[in-house]
Amino acid sequence: MSSKLRCAVLDDYQQVALDMGDWSAIADQVEVTVFNEHVDEEDTLVNMLNDYDIIVIMRERTPFRAPLLARLPRLKLLVTTGMRNASIDLAAATAQGVVVCGTTGSESTAELAWALILGLARNIVQEHNAIRANGPWQSTIGMDLGGKRLGLLGLGKIGSRMARIGLAFGMEVTAWSQNLTQERADEAGVHLAASKEELLETSDFVSIHLVLGDRTRGLLGADELKRMRASAYLINTSRAPIVDQKALVHALENRWIAGAGLDVFEVEPLPQDDPFRTLPNVLTTPHLGYVSHKNYDTFYKHIVEDIQAFLAGEPIRTLS
Repeated sequence: MSSKLRCAVLDDYQQVALDMGDWSAIADQVEVTVFNEHVDEEDTLVNMLNDYDIIVIMRERTPFRAPLLARLPRLKLLVTTGMRNASIDLAAATAQGVVVCGTTGSESTAELAWALILGLARNIVQEHNAIRANGPWQSTIGMDLGGKRLGLLGLGKIGSRMARIGLAFGMEVTAWSQNLTQERADEAGVHLAASKEELLETSDFVSIHLVLGDRTRGLLGADELKRMRASAYLINTSRAPIVDQKALVHALENRWIAGAGLDVFEVEPLPQDDPFRTLPNVLTTPHLGYVSHKNYDTFYKHIVEDIQAFLAGEPIRTLS
């Protein structure tokens, strides 16, 4: 009978986990099993994971709330990619004696946000599909970004990078968040909006870069979406619940706004009958903001380091 600890790596959609991390560094102490298919149902998860001492999760693909943790008494170490994961009940994990560790990563989400902005501004998907289908040549007129206003909800690491790129495009950039100061806005070279309402009413693109929490959940509802220009686009690469999803669907169906670029959804993978799959004025990606070679290289390097440190009795990058 093996005396090794058992480690489960969940939700490896691209089947790269074993190739991108140097698992040989812990091979003499840990037996690693990778699961590629996403599992939602709790009983199935428990049956799948109840024999594992270590579980590695990719971002918030599989939530670890108190009820699930309680049904995994063998679990000793939970490793998540990123240094923040709202889908883990940290208090319950701590009470159960489970160590929770994270990893660092890059700011690749900003690049994905710009892919959505450019895709919408220049009608990339529609024109691409027309070429593939031998359809009309040049059926749309694109929007120039120079001189347009980019409104940033949040000016942290990713928001600041968004601002630099927007300024490089010749855009006017304005920002707002509940704690944003004039000094911070000046450092980033952007205009500090007097209010959330001002930002929404004056921006051609509104891009969300806030952490999901009690103060930001439902930050944009029907009233806020109505304040946006009919020609404006909403970009969300942060977290879906920051925007009231029913209100957003209604706003898009009724053309309160021109469209949206969405990388995040309340339920992921997105259900087959979800309206965001078919709304003609929505550009969607399957939560790709953090899915990049640089990020994955860092994720899996740090995952192995986290496990090594735990085995040595000195956990690193712990979350609390």
